[in-house]
Amino acid sequence: MAAPARKMILDLDTGIDDTLALAYTLASPEVELIGITATYGNVRLETGMRNDLALLDLFGHPEVPVFPGLDHASAKSDFAVSKVTEFIHGRNGIGEVVIPDSARKAETTPAVDFIIDAVHRYGEDLVYVPTGPLTNIAAAIAKDPTVADEIGHITLMGGALTQPGNVSPCAEANIDQDPEAANALFHTHAPITMIGLDVTHRTLLTHAETAKWRALGTPRGEFLADMTDYYINAYAVNAPQLGGCGLHDPLAAATAIDPTLVSTIDLNLQVDLEGAFRGRTIGDPKRINEPAGTTKVAVDVDRERFLGLLMERLTALASA
Repeated sequence: MAAPARKMILDLDTGIDDTLALAYTLASPEVELIGITATYGNVRLETGMRNDLALLDLFGHPEVPVFPGLDHASAKSDFAVSKVTEFIHGRNGIGEVVIPDSARKAETTPAVDFIIDAVHRYGEDLVYVPTGPLTNIAAAIAKDPTVADEIGHITLMGGALTQPGNVSPCAEANIDQDPEAANALFHTHAPITMIGLDVTHRTLLTHAETAKWRALGTPRGEFLADMTDYYINAYAVNAPQLGGCGLHDPLAAATAIDPTLVSTIDLNLQVDLEGAFRGRTIGDPKRINEPAGTTKVAVDVDRERFLGLLMERLTALASA
């Protein structure tokens, strides 16, 4: 008898790589997606929820609920999408590809309350995967500190330890959106794996892969190809040295399902909150001699196996 699927929550600021992470999760029998908690970042909260609902319909999973999260950083009063982000993801977040709106609406329960309830219900069997700012999970822990002790695992996309940042010389975009929330999370004892630019910039998709989706001749395949080609073309302008688009969020989702895809080191992390290094993820000098690091930081990735899994699973989803 197969083991029961582990429960998963995706916390998405649904741009292009969030969409790929969602598709990967829905195509993975090892997990059951019990909900999406929406956030801001690549798009505004309302656009992200619209995308989530429309994508769940497109991918054949209208049963998955979407919960409204916080719409700005914990130390700010509002949020606006940057021009660079609009260029990379498109104004609608999904590469300007048009898909129908869902007839469904987001839930009325706030994301923070859904997270707390899910942790208490599923405990060790729950994995939480934030692929945007860490505002929602930090707020959930602030409201109910037992969440940090009871949650099964948090596998986040964010940060950079051995690589430069992508919004400043040292800051990665998701952490930079809400450094206070990230720093608060890293100072809990929650079990965390950080999937940062150290590994996501080594996992790249090119037009050769998207052509395989387009060749399927299905609405899902055409959507995935059109959206991802937009992303690849934006990378060709912003980061031509990479030779493709970084699979940031899909790698976080895949690692949450199969941690052996990456190699990690254990660290006690902090996020710098002041000055030129604001948003930097780095070891906490005050906890350097503590016996065990609370965060596993990915420093290497089995890129061929991951890319093979991604193409296998997304192609199967797109074939329907």
